[in-house]
Amino acid sequence: MKLHTLLKALPSFKDEIVENPDIISVENDNRKIKEGSLFICIKGYTVDGHQFAADAVKKGAVAVVAERPVEVDVPVIIVKDTMRTMAILADTFYHHPTQRLRLIGITGTNGKTTTSHLIEKIFNDHHQKTGLIGTMYTKIGESIKETKNTTPDSVTLQKIFAEMIDEQVETAIMEVSSHALELGRVHGCDYDIAVFTNLTQDHLDFHKTMERYKFAKSLLFSQLGNTFVDGRQKFAVLNADDPASEDFKKWTAAHVLTYGIDNDADVLAKNILITSSGTQFSLVTPFGELDVRMKLIGKFSVYNVLAAISVSICSGLPLASIVQSIEDVKGVSGRFEAVDAGQDFSVIVDYAHTPDSLENVLRTVKDFAKNRITVIVGCGGDRDKTKRPLMAQIACEFADKAIFTSDNPRSEDPLEILKDMEAGVQGKPYQLIPDRKDAIFHAINGAQTGEVIVIAGKGHETYQQIGDKIFDFDDRVVSLEAIKNKKSK
Repeated sequence: MKLHTLLKALPSFKDEIVENPDIISVENDNRKIKEGSLFICIKGYTVDGHQFAADAVKKGAVAVVAERPVEVDVPVIIVKDTMRTMAILADTFYHHPTQRLRLIGITGTNGKTTTSHLIEKIFNDHHQKTGLIGTMYTKIGESIKETKNTTPDSVTLQKIFAEMIDEQVETAIMEVSSHALELGRVHGCDYDIAVFTNLTQDHLDFHKTMERYKFAKSLLFSQLGNTFVDGRQKFAVLNADDPASEDFKKWTAAHVLTYGIDNDADVLAKNILITSSGTQFSLVTPFGELDVRMKLIGKFSVYNVLAAISVSICSGLPLASIVQSIEDVKGVSGRFEAVDAGQDFSVIVDYAHTPDSLENVLRTVKDFAKNRITVIVGCGGDRDKTKRPLMAQIACEFADKAIFTSDNPRSEDPLEILKDMEAGVQGKPYQLIPDRKDAIFHAINGAQTGEVIVIAGKGHETYQQIGDKIFDFDDRVVSLEAIKNKKSK
């Protein structure tokens, strides 16, 4: 694409730049520059891309977009906001790929990953090729790539969507983080269905208040548009049991479909029965009622399933086969995942890293535990500090034995993180074992018959970040090692 053609997408651009080179890629990372790239200078929290403009030109960049003049010998396009401009240029360069996909966006504090995988399963079972973007990975058909953020930046996103188009993907499902919404990473994404799971405390290090956090989430629904176009209806799928949904209804012009358990909703679960092997409930929808018997466990799993069913209904899929797909799901990696080596006690690994998600997991375990409940939990470094004492409180309240350990301390001192947790449970019994492997081995070595050990916080993650180093660490692998060690004694 010619530079002038690309720049026509910017309303304020004037034809003052004489040069009109071919642009073969749009990049905001100077390490990815190749001959013919357009380099966009982004001022981040720790690094300012303007410092790398000259290096980008040396590597082959033929034009630069910046917020201030930079000393290079290629055209420099000065704009007020390079982050906003990047989204426009990326969407234009890749020929607006989300206008050629059914795009489903899922936002909320908890449940995004599980809900996205449930939707993927349903659509795959209905012979639709899907793409998935989220916390665990990016997936196009059966091809999987690692992702750095839950929701990538706009250049990466639009490139992924273009690859999906090339691979004939029909439906793309993505987790949409509050950071991405606040920072405009998803500008240019033409969503067809937006899903809200729930709103509980998280990311206050970034958003500062729950109202700002809620506002960020609301952007997904307000950005669905303000028109009703035949053949491409827009839907907001909202959790009727979460008070934030009432605000989101006001802030979207899209068709609204609600789901819930406790309050009246379009898609409703009644007569819920939770056991150690699965969950049963009666599903009530505008298109009929069915009994559901699924392998997923817990009330929180019912919410995720209801969200996925609602999305599928909005997409015109038949109810009976939607339920069949749900009943076939065995689980999602790192979400209430059992580690079983034939031991006489249970080990469950879960991604729960917020107060609400930890409480949900422990309440669910209480429904079927035959002996004591032990929880191993920590809190991430360089993240919301206000939730640390809350996590500790919940661990002590809902488990018989609480062990506080390290999660991903990052640049913080692990012992200081543990002190923040301890502040919430003064006078209550708990153990401090800073080394996560030691904590897991300690709990499993002392496990009683029928005990349930919950290892919370990291779930599917296969690493631990301590300082600036990344170490191999998988709660499931370490647990299995500890179980085998206990058996050998």
